[in-house]
Amino acid sequence: MATNQAITKPKHDDGILAQMSAHYGLDRVQMAETLKKTIFPSGQATNEQLAAFVAVAHQYNLNPFLKEIYAFPAKGGGIMPIVSIDGWIKIINRHPQFESMSIQENFSEDGKPVFTTCTIRRKDRSEPTTVTEHFAECVRGTDPWKQMPNRMLRHKAVIQCARYAFGFSGIQDEDEARDAVQRIDTEARPAVPTVQRRSIAAAPAPEPPAVPVADNPDADPEPAVRGIRLDFEQEQF
Repeated sequence: MATNQAITKPKHDDGILAQMSAHYGLDRVQMAETLKKTIFPSGQATNEQLAAFVAVAHQYNLNPFLKEIYAFPAKGGGIMPIVSIDGWIKIINRHPQFESMSIQENFSEDGKPVFTTCTIRRKDRSEPTTVTEHFAECVRGTDPWKQMPNRMLRHKAVIQCARYAFGFSGIQDEDEARDAVQRIDTEARPAVPTVQRRSIAAAPAPEPPAVPVADNPDADPEPAVRGIRLDFEQEQF
């Protein structure tokens, strides 16, 4: 029996990407292509990578076009969502229980950073959350750490304190992403087998050849064999 009932296609307008597209005034296809070309380092990304990135950005309501969150390439073709310090400050101040934050920096006698302490107070807790980050443990050999060590250590203290105070998870800064990639690369690298050489005793040195002794009529007679005395005096005839 024929029917004129129209086939209902599944709607995708309620997805995360569609919600972000509507928020920025873009359609889904345009939003996806723009993110792939501007947010991902290679300018290309799979749908799975894009979905993972969009999910984290939507979870924390961060603007990828303002670099509040961006993608960092991971081993095996994956990506790691990286939140910049602007993004961290945004989610901290936007948290409904956030009350205040204070930072104390400590320097050596020559003006170099030693450690920085961040304290965050929540409205629903009587005691504040305090975290101290030490320069020796956080410093990296990158240009930002060489040019702005005080600021970088301050950022580290704020990020770690925010994690303890609010339980932010699934996001990290660029230093942590680099460390994770290097750690994965080291663990995936096959170990080089160690070959133990067997110790071989040195061959004995060859005995020197016997040197023949020339006959000498004036030499003493050879000793007697088996204790028998030999008399070499000739008889007189």
